[in-house]
Amino acid sequence: MPLLSLSSAPSPFTPASSFRRPQRRHRLLITAALLAASFGSAHATNGYFAHGYGAQSLGIAGVAIALPQDALAIASNPAGIAQLGSRFDAGLTLFRPERSATIRGNGVPGFNGEYSGDGKKNFWIPELGYTRAIDPKLSVGLAIYGNGGMNTRYERNPFGAIGGQGRAGVNLEQIFVSPALAYKLDDQHTLGVALNLVHQRFSAEGLQPFAQAGTSSAPQHVTNQGTSSSSGAGIRLGWLGQLTPDWQVGASWSSKVNGSFDRYRGLFAESGGFDIPANWGLGVAWQASPDVKIAADYQRILYSQVKSVANPLSRLLAGQALGTSDGPGFGWRDINVVKLGVSWRQSQQLTLRAGYSHADQPIPSDQTLFNILAPGVVQDHLTAGFTWRIDAHGEVTGYYAHALNKEVKGQGSIPSTFGGGEADIRMKQNIFGVAYGWKF
Repeated sequence: MPLLSLSSAPSPFTPASSFRRPQRRHRLLITAALLAASFGSAHATNGYFAHGYGAQSLGIAGVAIALPQDALAIASNPAGIAQLGSRFDAGLTLFRPERSATIRGNGVPGFNGEYSGDGKKNFWIPELGYTRAIDPKLSVGLAIYGNGGMNTRYERNPFGAIGGQGRAGVNLEQIFVSPALAYKLDDQHTLGVALNLVHQRFSAEGLQPFAQAGTSSAPQHVTNQGTSSSSGAGIRLGWLGQLTPDWQVGASWSSKVNGSFDRYRGLFAESGGFDIPANWGLGVAWQASPDVKIAADYQRILYSQVKSVANPLSRLLAGQALGTSDGPGFGWRDINVVKLGVSWRQSQQLTLRAGYSHADQPIPSDQTLFNILAPGVVQDHLTAGFTWRIDAHGEVTGYYAHALNKEVKGQGSIPSTFGGGEADIRMKQNIFGVAYGWKF
């Protein structure tokens, strides 16, 4: 039997009331997009990218490139909406990261010790999606979701002994609004495209020591400038192929999205530049039995394309100030992510899911000092989830994900300018989510 089938197109004789329902959903999506901007984001998972999108995908470790399950498939592979028919999905995730740091072997009195970055513990992250089958070949959709982010809040400033004032931390939020369309070339191949309209927000506090290092006068717009916003646009392309009745493959690519935080033009390289890096992925899904699907994704995230993320902190101490065209950053590397999941239809009403993902470590051991602010070090996720089919139209999905505790111990991480020694950073996460899906 085919792995997934295309839902039939709406009849031209559909009653007028059924068209009014999608119109109401359109208004709901617009309202929800505005509300989404008010939620704090902290997707510090695969680097600072979320490890998946959509509750059904998140139950299988974020696998989605060749296995579209709900309307948030747009965020992974827009070609997938051709297999979803007409539906609406709304989800809410509770994200609870635990992040901390240790300074050891430092020569500055009061600098050594343990520091907790959990000044804010709970983050509510909404996501919404809508797809519509226009005819047997063409489908359209819209997804609204948080692509990624980072948050730390150290009530006791780790940099206080070297001049940090008040509490320290950063907050980065990225909200995507992605209209999409998919077109079936034939029974085997589908192409998809999504426009990524992105709004970013960023704030930082307590970073005075870095504002003063490497320059004769402290540059402005490094820290405590309130919240700065940026908007940009990019594109996501996708392909889905039904190789055999039981095997499906997919591929997707997302372009870089330009961004810049003007209020922090003295912090990030290129006068506040903070682009969202390009990424691409491959996926495969196998219908192992009538009730069991096994799927896997590979993703490559190109952090090295973004100077403010990839440049090492050592440039600061070589006299290249923060905010300059090729100035210091967080020292992150490109990463590979591998995801594996299984979905079992236990009955007509209940589907169970489980998954595991592993990512490369983006933060080198000699870059941990600055990354006290952004300890995106977790590498392994274990997930489980379910969908309960209420009736022919409605379904409820839930999932849980645990990012295993990971520590990166510093090696040559604190320069002698700051008293030497090492900075160790660590994080673990618990993630809970629920969503409602409606097919029409």
